[in-house]
Amino acid sequence: MEKFMKFFEAKLIPPLVKVGNQRHLVAVRNGLAITIPFIIVGSIFLIIGNLPFDWWPDFIGGYADKLNVVVNSSFGVLGVLATLGIGYNLAKTYKLDPITGAVISFFGFLITQITPEFALDTSKFGAEGLFTAILVSIFAVETLKFFVKRNIVIKLPAGVPPAVGNSFIALTPALAVGIVLWIIRVMLGFDVTSFITWIFSPIVFALNTLPGILVYSALVTLLWSAGVHGDMALEGIADPIFLQFLTVNTAAFAAHKEIPYVTASGFYSLFVNVGGTGATLSLVILMLGSKSKLYKSLGKVAFPSACFEINEPIIFGFPVVLNPLVIVPFTLVPLVLTILSYILMSLNIIGRPVALVPWTMPPIIGPFIATGGDWKAGVWSALEMIIAACIYYPFFKNAEKQQLQNEAIEELEAATI
Repeated sequence: MEKFMKFFEAKLIPPLVKVGNQRHLVAVRNGLAITIPFIIVGSIFLIIGNLPFDWWPDFIGGYADKLNVVVNSSFGVLGVLATLGIGYNLAKTYKLDPITGAVISFFGFLITQITPEFALDTSKFGAEGLFTAILVSIFAVETLKFFVKRNIVIKLPAGVPPAVGNSFIALTPALAVGIVLWIIRVMLGFDVTSFITWIFSPIVFALNTLPGILVYSALVTLLWSAGVHGDMALEGIADPIFLQFLTVNTAAFAAHKEIPYVTASGFYSLFVNVGGTGATLSLVILMLGSKSKLYKSLGKVAFPSACFEINEPIIFGFPVVLNPLVIVPFTLVPLVLTILSYILMSLNIIGRPVALVPWTMPPIIGPFIATGGDWKAGVWSALEMIIAACIYYPFFKNAEKQQLQNEAIEELEAATI
């Protein structure tokens, strides 16, 4: 294990950290974060309109379609929201006017969503347009940067209000973006969204398979073990895919059809990260009953935040980072929970994610809501904490034994002073 961690730290972590901190991926990550409140609002209306009771459809009657208006107005425009968010955040990193970056990105995105009959195709405004949103936003902001840095812009006199001045600064880069994308989509008839979807299809397929999600899970926990925020490092790549899965699941759920994707948004955050990455809520519970004063005190401090999926006190306080006594269960527990949750969902024993809930939602409650009110998902979440505790237990007792020895030595030294 020590040799592997040294190899991981020396060879694998540097490029992964570099990727995680890459300007464009950070902008994608922050841009997608803008969509979360709207998806949650849409999820609330989705759940209300589709509560898992036989009598509910008759009770709400025609209000089901009315409730779906908010669902369609959130999930149905994910691509648009992402375009605005990514364009805004990327422009901000270049110290350009972020509103201009967002609007030019949106303008470019609209041009790519034109049908062969030259009408605006709103059907790809949702998750299907996420990858297009990412690439078009990057292209638009890089074009804006190119023109502004070289001063190829129209500048009005100093007395002109800033809002008007910025709009004219955006004129030449917007013209360039419009011409390029117009040639690609209209003159050449090239469907950008379909092509990008085809390019990314292997990654999309892989992350909905058990081997693919296991690799993702292992990378996240190994990065955390080395002191790198694994979730944040990889979410810029994975989140667009997981959100795309969730949108398809949401549409299927609303239409009362079979839910296609297992690893949609919520699968990893709620069914694997039970109480934080590594399912460390179970480790915190073990600490609450520890004979070690340090571990018991840390458990009391960490328990409230761990209930809401925040486990930095344990990651850096236990610690998990660079601690060979904990790295094995910290990596093993998520792998086991990933395998078991994937199998249970594949066999339709528990529901699949259909609604987005905040990642800070406590265990049991979060899975119950995310699956549209499947009580079995809540029960499984409780069982997951027991499974995680069983795996952590022997490793924790070993660490506790060493800690008790250290505390005994410290007490002895204090007594002799």
